[in-house]
Formats: sequence, structure tokens, C-alpha cells
Amino acid sequence: MVPVLLSLLFLLSPAVPQETQDEHYSLSFLYTGLSKPSVGFPSFQAIAYLNDQAFFRYDSNSRKAEPLEPWSQLEGMEDWEKESQLQKAREDIFMETLKDIMDYYKDGKGSHTFQGVFGCELWSNQSSGAFWSYAYDGQDFIKFNKEIPAWVPLDPAAVNVKQKWEAEAVYVQRAKAYLEEECPGMLQRYLQHGQKYLDQKDPPSVALSSHAAPGSTRTLKCLAYDFYPRGIRLHWSQDGVTQETKSGQVVLPSGNGTYQAWLVLEVPPQVKALHACHVEHITLDQPLVAVLWDKSQGAKAAEDVGTQPQ
Repeated sequence: MVPVLLSLLFLLSPAVPQETQDEHYSLSFLYTGLSKPSVGFPSFQAIAYLNDQAFFRYDSNSRKAEPLEPWSQLEGMEDWEKESQLQKAREDIFMETLKDIMDYYKDGKGSHTFQGVFGCELWSNQSSGAFWSYAYDGQDFIKFNKEIPAWVPLDPAAVNVKQKWEAEAVYVQRAKAYLEEECPGMLQRYLQHGQKYLDQKDPPSVALSSHAAPGSTRTLKCLAYDFYPRGIRLHWSQDGVTQETKSGQVVLPSGNGTYQAWLVLEVPPQVKALHACHVEHITLDQPLVAVLWDKSQGAKAAEDVGTQPQ
């Protein structure tokens, strides 16, 4: 079970590319605790991200913070033994909180998930931001407001957690200092070692496909692949007019440090018109336009013109 908090990490990357956008960097941590872990899923795991790239991983089985590719190739980026000890201490507090919530709801035998996401952001204009929130079984549970500063409960059980976490004022000040000072400092240090990986920019390639049984609805698919960063926009047009799709575009990691995205359009069998897929990405001076055309007896796949912006 992977509730809504995971999506917050991807929101750190803009969905719509903008050429004038300031450079943006973020350091974030996603914690997941399971009351009843299954085979292959540890009871606790932490994944650190630099922007949208997984940086290191820790879990309750290995008890080790281990850098992931390509970050493992960089020397001196972190003291991994010290980081492992820190994550172990955080694991203890995190899982204790999960138990407290289950005790509050008197559901010690149930299967539940507790997640937390926290971190900080920096922009090239020197502005910064921070975030820290938790969810229980996919529902907002508690978040930290550094302006007050205080923990803000969003669930009945969170009131008790707030009282426990704020029993000593120093703990609130530590949380505020972490978001405003320690986390940005860590992020700036990491950028000194590996900013080149975060600044990589790979333009998308585009491929189109069309398939349908005779007399049935035709399905057109526009696939953009091998691009980075994640933010991209696809849309279909028919004879120059933008077409609405039943489902939105999908963006997923490719597994090699880049992303792939696709958008599907369903066309009634009687429609014989020129269709084109438009692709916008920060690496492109102007959108790519890939054209799919019809022959007399139906649709045939167009050539990929993804390398020729129009």
C-alpha cells in the first residue's frame, strides 16, 4: 500500500515546463512504516530524494543507509555510517508513533500504513521553502507549520501525537531549525558534489501508434521517452484543433534516470482526419509536432518526426 504522500514528491517537479522558470532543487525524505509487513516489504523504509532522483535508501532489514546510482559514484558526499545511525533513531520514533496511533484507535491487530514526507527547497533566486507532513492509511494526519511554529493535527489521534511531540518546547524549535537551517545546508552541500546530475537535460524522442479492429474505435497513442527533467506536456490535435482525452497523460520513470510519458486519444471509426501529437519540454525551444495520418481504408502509423520541432 503506497498512499497519497508519494505523489507529493513528484509535485516538487513542475508539471508544465517553463523556459523562464528559476532552477529548483529539493532534498526530501519519504518514510513508510507498515504494521504488518509482508515478504519483501520491510516494516520501515526511508528513501531520500534530490529533486526527483532517489539519492539513498535505508530500511529496517539492512539497517544501512546506502547511496543509489549515480550518487554512489561520488566520494565524500555523506558519512554513511553516521547516516545509518541517524535513520535508525528516526525509525524508532516513527514506528513508536505508528503504535501510538493504533493504540488510540484500539486496533493493535490491524494492517496499517504510516507515512511521512519532509524536506526543503532552494531556487536560483535564493528563495527557499520547506515541508513536513504525515499521513495515516493514506489520509492527512499531522503537519508542521514552521511559522507558528507548531504541529497542526489533522486527525483525532494526532492531538495526542502533537502533545507528545511538543512536551518540550525545544523539540519544536529543533524541527523549525531543521527545516530552515540544517536541511538547506545539507542540500547546498550535496549540490557541491552532484549538481551535474540534477542539471542534466535530455530532450524527448516521440513515437506514435494507432490500432483498431475494422469498424471499431481507433486508439491513438503518443509516447515521449528518454527525457529529463520530468515536467512535460502532451496534447493531441485534429486538423489543428486541440482534442480532449478521456484520461490524462501518464508520466513514469524509465529506470535509466529518464522519464517516459504517453497520452491516448480514442477516435470514432468514421473520423478520417489528420491527427498530431504536440510535445512541450524545457529542453525544446518550441514544441515537437509528430503527425499521424490516414490512408483510404484506415489509420496507419506515421513516421516519427520527434526530432523535427515545428
